[in-house]
Amino acid sequence: MRNVEGGYHILLVEDDLADAGLVRIALRKGRHAVTLHHARDSAEAFGFLRRIGANFTESPRPHLILLDLNLPGRSGHEILQELKNDPALRGIPVIVLSTSEAERDIVRSYNLGANSFISKPMDADEFAHHIHTMETYWFDIVRLPA
Repeated sequence: MRNVEGGYHILLVEDDLADAGLVRIALRKGRHAVTLHHARDSAEAFGFLRRIGANFTESPRPHLILLDLNLPGRSGHEILQELKNDPALRGIPVIVLSTSEAERDIVRSYNLGANSFISKPMDADEFAHHIHTMETYWFDIVRLPA
């Protein structure tokens, strides 16, 4: 098991507080030191990522972004497109975490540069299992930039 000094940082872009809570609980029970940062929409997400606004001046660069597709205002696809078009942000892996199982959403996400697409299971235990599997893959197997 590899650990990053100070632990990993994940930015979760998710408007559903229940789903955000499930991600937080699953990561808390995981094997890695993870700090979960939560943005409810594109404005909060880009404020965090670009360190804009009083709340975000000290924001760390996340190791991963978990991105829901169905968000208020700008969609997850629009956020993904902006992330991957920004030279300062495009290197951050983005995992789409969505209730959608539609092929068009999956294809569009990958075409826009998503690194993974995970459909959210409805069962809380299965949801936690998916988060733990993602955590193992991204933090134990994959080499992330420092």
